[in-house]
Amino acid sequence: MTAVTSLVVGDDHKVFLDALAVVLAQHGYTVTVTHTVPGTISAMSEQQPDLCLIDRHFGGEDSVATIEEMIAASPGTKVLVLSADPDTEGILAALRAGASGYLHKTRGVTALTAAISRALRGEVVVDVPKAQGRRVRAADDAQRLASFLTGRERQCLALLVEGLDTAAMARKLGVSRATVRTHVQALLTKLGVHSRLEAASFAVRYRLLEGGPRAVHG
Repeated sequence: MTAVTSLVVGDDHKVFLDALAVVLAQHGYTVTVTHTVPGTISAMSEQQPDLCLIDRHFGGEDSVATIEEMIAASPGTKVLVLSADPDTEGILAALRAGASGYLHKTRGVTALTAAISRALRGEVVVDVPKAQGRRVRAADDAQRLASFLTGRERQCLALLVEGLDTAAMARKLGVSRATVRTHVQALLTKLGVHSRLEAASFAVRYRLLEGGPRAVHG
């Protein structure tokens, strides 16, 4: 029999939180709800849950700023941020702090449970609304640029989004640091960006890593 996944869910919007807790319980999770950031940290410390869902802004705080403290309280817990705010910098800040993902609140239950499963498998999940209006063309241009990345360059870009440095990327890919630096410089040039952080932000903003490698040349 599969072990039950335990969740701590932090949000100060009671109606939303109660409804979410009921839905998650119906999907077989054990759920503990909290209404403040300190309460969430305390619950994580006491229960050591499998995963913590936190609202981006609740209890008068930006919960992203306390993700490191949450993980320190329960090192084995994955953290997934729920937010109505899809800004790129917030997403990157959450991932840099150790979150396993960032999910927009408008996504349905299916997307949420899928994100939980993916995070528990060790994946990094970013699911926010796609660019609309004037940003559509920019998104199309970004995808066109990304199509010129090789498979290895796309892997490096994914690792940049995760916040890995050159040494960690080299270990992960089983290549030398010099090779990693070559791939990174190539992807920066192809995407038209000037730094690793800008590349990571660009990838998240335009959802460049969805759907797997689509390189047009080796």
